[in-house]
Amino acid sequence: MIVKVKGKLVEKRDHAVTIEADGLFYEVVVPMSVMHRLEQSIDADGNVSLITYHYFQIEPSRGLPVLIGFMNEVEKDFFLQFIKVSGIGPRAAVKALNKPIADVTRAIDDGDISFLKTLPGIGAQKAKDIVARLQGKVGRFGLIQDRGIVESQPAGVPAWQQEALDVLLQLQYKRNEAQDMIQKALQRSKDISSTEDLLNEIYKQRVKG
Repeated sequence: MIVKVKGKLVEKRDHAVTIEADGLFYEVVVPMSVMHRLEQSIDADGNVSLITYHYFQIEPSRGLPVLIGFMNEVEKDFFLQFIKVSGIGPRAAVKALNKPIADVTRAIDDGDISFLKTLPGIGAQKAKDIVARLQGKVGRFGLIQDRGIVESQPAGVPAWQQEALDVLLQLQYKRNEAQDMIQKALQRSKDISSTEDLLNEIYKQRVKG
């Protein structure tokens, strides 16, 4: 199972890139929401790093291994939620996610069928299925930003708060900003006792502005 690919970005095509790592060339399929940010993610050594979802596309006469790439684990987690919708397989999901995941998340949370219908391959019924399956369950993905630095977790707080902070850092918020959002969310709602509840409360307050 290939879970991460790091190397030189050799070629970009529609929904796919070629990455060279130690003499091996990997074809990685990527959503357009990821493709648009690849150049920005190249490090000082000229390498790009992608978290991958590895699966076999079954065809009548063969099984074809496919790698799908993401900038971080949180984007991959959203993808895994998205393909839980009936009738949306990995390839269809890659094509559909041509807009920022945060925008897609907000549309799901708001039940915005019109927006979801603008995604490639998503018609009215499929948009309704997405809302029915995922509404209220993907709030934390609405916090995704384009890019930033992943930092380590702090000590001395409950494990579920540490997990929430780690997610926010993966979503590319600065540490002090993430800690401030967590504290404000905890002050607003005294009933929060899990990572998911905390992230959903932060998302709701940011949407309200």
